[in-house]
Amino acid sequence: MRKAIVTGLALAGMMTAGLAFSEGRRAGDFDYYVLALSWSPTWCALEGDDRESPQCDKPLGWVLHGLWPQFERGYPSYCNTTTRDPSRRQTAAMEDIMGTDGAAWHQWKKHGRCSGLPAQEYLDVSREAYDSITRPPAFKTLSKDVLLPAEVVEKAFMSTNRGLGSDEITVTCKDRRIQEVRICLSKDLEPRTCGEDVIKDCTLTKARLDGID
Repeated sequence: MRKAIVTGLALAGMMTAGLAFSEGRRAGDFDYYVLALSWSPTWCALEGDDRESPQCDKPLGWVLHGLWPQFERGYPSYCNTTTRDPSRRQTAAMEDIMGTDGAAWHQWKKHGRCSGLPAQEYLDVSREAYDSITRPPAFKTLSKDVLLPAEVVEKAFMSTNRGLGSDEITVTCKDRRIQEVRICLSKDLEPRTCGEDVIKDCTLTKARLDGID
Protein backbone atom coordinates (compact mmCIF):
# COMPACT_ATOMS: atom_id res chain seq x y z
CA MET A 1 0.00 0.00 0.00
CA ARG A 2 2.81 2.41 0.89
CA LYS A 3 4.47 1.78 -2.43
CA ALA A 4 1.23 2.49 -4.26
CA ILE A 5 0.79 5.78 -2.40
CA VAL A 6 4.31 6.92 -3.22
CA THR A 7 3.85 5.98 -6.85
CA GLY A 8 0.58 7.90 -6.95
CA LEU A 9 2.20 10.99 -5.47
CA ALA A 10 5.05 10.77 -7.95
CA LEU A 11 2.57 10.52 -10.80
CA ALA A 12 0.66 13.51 -9.50
CA GLY A 13 3.90 15.47 -9.35
CA MET A 14 4.70 14.55 -12.91
CA MET A 15 1.24 15.65 -14.04
CA THR A 16 1.64 18.97 -12.22
CA ALA A 17 5.04 19.52 -13.79
CA GLY A 18 3.52 18.80 -17.18
CA LEU A 19 1.12 21.68 -16.68
CA ALA A 20 3.98 24.04 -15.96
CA PHE A 21 5.68 23.62 -19.32
CA SER A 22 5.58 21.48 -22.40
CA GLU A 23 8.72 20.90 -24.46
CA GLY A 24 8.74 20.19 -28.16
CA ARG A 25 5.30 21.61 -28.92
CA ARG A 26 4.34 22.91 -32.35
CA ALA A 27 5.58 26.46 -32.89
CA GLY A 28 2.88 29.14 -32.86
CA ASP A 29 0.56 27.20 -30.53
CA PHE A 30 0.05 29.55 -27.56
CA ASP A 31 -2.53 31.94 -26.09
CA TYR A 32 -0.68 35.09 -25.03
CA TYR A 33 2.71 36.55 -24.13
CA VAL A 34 4.39 37.26 -20.82
CA LEU A 35 6.80 40.19 -21.00
CA ALA A 36 9.44 39.58 -18.31
CA LEU A 37 11.49 42.57 -17.14
CA SER A 38 14.36 41.73 -14.80
CA TRP A 39 15.93 44.15 -12.36
CA SER A 40 19.55 43.87 -13.51
CA PRO A 41 21.19 44.65 -10.12
CA THR A 42 19.27 41.75 -8.54
CA TRP A 43 20.33 39.29 -11.24
CA CYS A 44 23.91 40.45 -10.94
CA ALA A 45 23.91 40.12 -7.15
CA LEU A 46 22.47 36.60 -7.22
CA GLU A 47 24.00 35.17 -10.40
CA GLY A 48 25.68 37.54 -12.81
CA ASP A 49 28.61 38.69 -10.67
CA ASP A 50 29.68 35.09 -10.03
CA ARG A 51 29.53 34.44 -13.78
CA GLU A 52 31.53 37.63 -14.44
CA SER A 53 28.81 38.64 -16.88
CA PRO A 54 29.58 41.81 -18.85
CA GLN A 55 25.97 42.86 -18.12
CA CYS A 56 27.01 43.59 -14.57
CA ASP A 57 29.59 46.14 -15.68
CA LYS A 58 26.80 48.33 -17.06
CA PRO A 59 24.50 50.71 -15.11
CA LEU A 60 21.31 48.91 -16.11
CA GLY A 61 17.90 48.86 -14.42
CA TRP A 62 14.97 47.00 -15.99
CA VAL A 63 16.23 44.77 -18.78
CA LEU A 64 14.29 42.49 -21.07
CA HIS A 65 14.48 38.96 -19.72
CA GLY A 66 12.23 37.69 -22.47
CA LEU A 67 8.92 37.64 -24.29
CA TRP A 68 7.40 34.26 -23.47
CA PRO A 69 4.57 32.53 -25.34
CA GLN A 70 2.14 31.30 -22.69
CA PHE A 71 -0.87 29.02 -22.42
CA GLU A 72 -3.82 29.97 -20.24
CA ARG A 73 -2.15 27.51 -17.91
CA GLY A 74 1.48 26.56 -18.38
CA TYR A 75 3.76 27.42 -21.26
CA PRO A 76 5.51 25.79 -24.23
CA SER A 77 9.30 25.67 -24.54
CA TYR A 78 11.96 24.44 -26.97
CA CYS A 79 9.31 24.07 -29.68
CA ASN A 80 9.77 22.25 -32.96
CA THR A 81 10.26 24.65 -35.85
CA THR A 82 11.96 24.77 -39.22
CA THR A 83 12.67 28.48 -38.82
CA ARG A 84 16.33 29.40 -39.08
CA ASP A 85 18.05 30.49 -35.87
CA PRO A 86 19.12 34.14 -35.56
CA SER A 87 22.64 35.14 -36.53
CA ARG A 88 25.19 36.42 -34.03
CA ARG A 89 24.65 39.89 -35.48
CA GLN A 90 20.90 39.67 -34.85
CA THR A 91 21.25 38.60 -31.21
CA ALA A 92 24.02 41.14 -30.59
CA ALA A 93 21.61 43.89 -31.68
CA MET A 94 19.46 43.08 -28.62
CA GLU A 95 22.27 43.68 -26.15
CA ASP A 96 21.17 47.24 -25.39
CA ILE A 97 17.90 46.06 -23.80
CA MET A 98 18.88 42.52 -22.73
CA GLY A 99 22.33 43.09 -21.28
CA THR A 100 24.18 40.55 -23.44
CA ASP A 101 23.76 38.94 -26.83
CA GLY A 102 23.87 35.54 -25.11
CA ALA A 103 20.62 36.39 -23.32
CA ALA A 104 18.87 36.94 -26.65
CA TRP A 105 20.16 33.62 -28.00
CA HIS A 106 18.96 31.69 -24.94
CA GLN A 107 15.54 33.32 -25.06
CA TRP A 108 15.17 32.47 -28.72
CA LYS A 109 16.01 28.81 -28.15
CA LYS A 110 13.68 28.33 -25.20
CA HIS A 111 10.82 30.70 -25.99
CA GLY A 112 11.23 32.42 -29.34
CA ARG A 113 10.94 29.26 -31.38
CA CYS A 114 7.52 28.72 -29.81
CA SER A 115 6.22 32.03 -31.19
CA GLY A 116 6.02 30.64 -34.71
CA LEU A 117 7.74 33.81 -35.97
CA PRO A 118 10.95 34.08 -37.98
CA ALA A 119 13.90 34.88 -35.72
CA GLN A 120 14.29 38.54 -36.68
CA GLU A 121 10.56 39.15 -36.42
CA TYR A 122 10.47 37.60 -32.93
CA LEU A 123 13.36 39.82 -31.83
CA ASP A 124 11.61 42.85 -33.32
CA VAL A 125 8.35 41.97 -31.54
CA SER A 126 10.28 41.51 -28.29
CA ARG A 127 11.74 45.00 -28.63
CA GLU A 128 8.33 46.41 -29.51
CA ALA A 129 6.83 44.81 -26.40
CA TYR A 130 9.67 46.17 -24.26
CA ASP A 131 9.19 49.66 -25.68
CA SER A 132 5.42 49.50 -25.18
CA ILE A 133 5.84 49.51 -21.39
CA THR A 134 7.15 52.66 -19.75
CA ARG A 135 9.56 51.97 -16.91
CA PRO A 136 8.87 54.30 -13.97
CA PRO A 137 11.43 57.16 -14.01
CA ALA A 138 12.12 56.85 -10.29
CA PHE A 139 13.92 53.55 -10.82
CA LYS A 140 16.32 55.04 -13.39
CA THR A 141 18.00 57.19 -10.74
CA LEU A 142 18.05 54.64 -7.92
CA SER A 143 21.67 54.91 -6.82
CA LYS A 144 21.44 53.10 -3.48
CA ASP A 145 19.80 49.98 -2.09
CA VAL A 146 16.34 50.43 -0.60
CA LEU A 147 13.80 48.29 1.23
CA LEU A 148 10.20 48.67 0.13
CA PRO A 149 6.94 46.72 -0.17
CA ALA A 150 6.88 44.76 -3.42
CA GLU A 151 3.45 46.21 -4.17
CA VAL A 152 5.07 49.66 -4.49
CA VAL A 153 6.88 48.46 -7.60
CA GLU A 154 3.65 47.13 -9.10
CA LYS A 155 1.78 50.35 -8.34
CA ALA A 156 4.59 52.41 -9.88
CA PHE A 157 4.27 50.51 -13.16
CA MET A 158 0.48 50.83 -13.14
CA SER A 159 0.70 54.55 -12.44
CA THR A 160 3.20 55.09 -15.24
CA ASN A 161 1.30 52.91 -17.71
CA ARG A 162 -2.29 54.14 -17.64
CA GLY A 163 -4.86 51.42 -18.11
CA LEU A 164 -2.57 48.65 -16.87
CA GLY A 165 -4.59 46.64 -14.34
CA SER A 166 -3.44 44.74 -11.28
CA ASP A 167 -4.50 41.44 -12.87
CA GLU A 168 -2.26 42.16 -15.87
CA ILE A 169 1.01 42.57 -13.98
CA THR A 170 2.85 40.66 -11.28
CA VAL A 171 6.06 41.28 -9.32
CA THR A 172 8.32 38.39 -8.35
CA CYS A 173 10.96 38.21 -5.63
CA LYS A 174 14.00 36.03 -5.05
CA ASP A 175 16.15 35.83 -1.95
CA ARG A 176 14.07 38.67 -0.47
CA ARG A 177 14.93 40.93 -3.40
CA ILE A 178 12.75 42.39 -6.15
CA GLN A 179 13.46 40.08 -9.06
CA GLU A 180 11.14 40.76 -11.99
CA VAL A 181 8.07 42.55 -13.26
CA ARG A 182 5.97 40.36 -15.57
CA ILE A 183 3.26 41.85 -17.75
CA CYS A 184 0.74 39.80 -19.71
CA LEU A 185 0.15 40.85 -23.30
CA SER A 186 -2.09 39.67 -26.10
CA LYS A 187 -0.55 38.55 -29.38
CA ASP A 188 -1.18 42.16 -30.48
CA LEU A 189 0.89 43.31 -27.48
CA GLU A 190 -2.06 44.81 -25.62
CA PRO A 191 -2.20 44.27 -21.82
CA ARG A 192 -4.53 41.42 -20.86
CA THR A 193 -5.43 39.36 -17.81
CA CYS A 194 -2.75 36.91 -16.73
CA GLY A 195 -3.38 33.22 -16.23
CA GLU A 196 -3.78 31.99 -12.66
CA ASP A 197 -0.35 30.34 -12.70
CA VAL A 198 1.33 33.63 -13.65
CA ILE A 199 -0.31 35.87 -11.04
CA LYS A 200 1.79 35.07 -7.99
CA ASP A 201 2.61 38.47 -6.56
CA CYS A 202 5.49 38.85 -4.15
CA THR A 203 3.98 39.83 -0.80
CA LEU A 204 7.14 41.00 0.95
CA THR A 205 6.76 44.28 2.81
CA LYS A 206 10.53 44.79 2.99
CA ALA A 207 11.91 43.60 -0.32
CA ARG A 208 15.37 44.77 -1.28
CA LEU A 209 15.81 46.73 -4.47
CA ASP A 210 19.53 47.03 -5.20
CA GLY A 211 20.74 50.38 -6.49
CA ILE A 212 22.13 50.89 -9.97
CA ASP A 213 25.91 51.27 -9.80
